[in-house]
Amino acid sequence: MLTLLICVIVAAIVFDYINGFHDAANAIATIVGTRILKPIQAVTLAAIANFAGPFIFGVAVATTVGKGIVDPNIVTVYVIIAGLIGGIVWDIITWLYGLPTSSSHALIGGLLGAGMASGGIQAIVFEGLNKVLTFMVVSPLVGLAIAFGITLLLLHAFKWRSPYIVNKIFGRLQIVSSAFFSLTHGANDGQKTMGVIVAILLAEGIIDHFYVPFYVILMAAAAISLGTFFGGWRIVKTMAFKITNLRPYQGFSAETGGGVVLTFMAHFGIPVSTTHAISGAIMGTGATKRLSAVRWGIGKKIVWAWVITIPASTAIGATTYKIMEFVGIV
Repeated sequence: MLTLLICVIVAAIVFDYINGFHDAANAIATIVGTRILKPIQAVTLAAIANFAGPFIFGVAVATTVGKGIVDPNIVTVYVIIAGLIGGIVWDIITWLYGLPTSSSHALIGGLLGAGMASGGIQAIVFEGLNKVLTFMVVSPLVGLAIAFGITLLLLHAFKWRSPYIVNKIFGRLQIVSSAFFSLTHGANDGQKTMGVIVAILLAEGIIDHFYVPFYVILMAAAAISLGTFFGGWRIVKTMAFKITNLRPYQGFSAETGGGVVLTFMAHFGIPVSTTHAISGAIMGTGATKRLSAVRWGIGKKIVWAWVITIPASTAIGATTYKIMEFVGIV
């Protein structure tokens, strides 16, 4: 059983790495898109900030994921590993197609599917699930609105300055806003795997109540930051160049808008998608030029990928658990 426990924890760390790999675009898309930093510089900055995020913003999101999605009483190592497989498989599929979907929602869907396959519909903690579904819609809209508002304020404040001066000022400020967004990215996405690992430790009696040990924070933070460093360039191209053409002041607005959303959600322990927050913010800042400046066709594909993420990963998680049951692993 100890070997199985270690294997499941390793699988959780692998998911965390893939999460960082898949979501590297969230942290660096705008600063690469505006060409302020080279990709290797941007990804190094993002990886360091990702690692620091959970230590700065706390672990409220880990608590929600660990005991607020699936009833802890039915959680076993088999439920966890089936859920992780659901999330990992969906992340790989969407990475291959360059779609910036939510690793957070892929994990949540995988856990839901495995939980229901094990314990039926009563395995779902509906209060936690309702939060996730509500803010799946709210976070990109709020990110869009904040980035749109910040961009309009900047356009008004700097309307008499030359484009060269404005680009120079916000080229520097965008490094700060990118680091801020990466901190909040680590604080939100980095915590999901922590919650899963703590659920495993609790189910197996390694710990006697729900809390996040320091070594779990360290492992998860390291895994997501390494994944970010070796990031997924297919998705970076979609986020940085295909949604809209960005200038430094717009990159600053998008990163600040997305970071504000994630800071709020991390404080209240709501596991939202960093992908949703930054995608909405990029669309919001792009729309200040004119609505046609945003390639809404690309946006529509991204939204459809968001919509199907939870059902798809739920199906994969449930199928995985049933296969394990059928072959006698469970």
